[in-house]
Amino acid sequence: MDPITQLATTLGERLLTLNAHVTTAESCTGGGIAEAITRIPGSSGWFEAGYITYSNTQKTAQLRVPGELFGQVGAVSREVVEAMVRGAQANSGAHFAVAVSGVAGPDGGSPEKPVGTVWLAFGAGDKVTSERRLFPGGRDEVRRQTVRAALEGLLHLAAGEITNRG
Repeated sequence: MDPITQLATTLGERLLTLNAHVTTAESCTGGGIAEAITRIPGSSGWFEAGYITYSNTQKTAQLRVPGELFGQVGAVSREVVEAMVRGAQANSGAHFAVAVSGVAGPDGGSPEKPVGTVWLAFGAGDKVTSERRLFPGGRDEVRRQTVRAALEGLLHLAAGEITNRG
């Protein structure tokens, strides 16, 4: 079993034990986290919804991200992913959530946010934590590492471990 499928399987087992559900809010992964989760048989017992909000317009429309944040801090930021995670939780009713926004490349990077920069936010009830990561490699590698980091973070969250590493 590949590592991402194993992480998703373990997450499902843990969430079933907790009788809890998870939701995803994805930008740079384009639904990759939700795909990893739903490849697990029985995931309907613990996966609530997945939001793919690639554009800023959809981040606002679907997840209630305040539009002014994009001009102030950009889509790839702590503030935006934290708003995405809160919106996904509010819309879905899931206790646990993950949100991601990043620069997967090959273009779009800047000195402040080079290609490979990804912000992840995790929600557990009313608690939210976030972290900034810089993943090496090309577009596919950045996206795959983001999916893996999201699943690992959700596992930590479901274990009651919540920390800011941003």
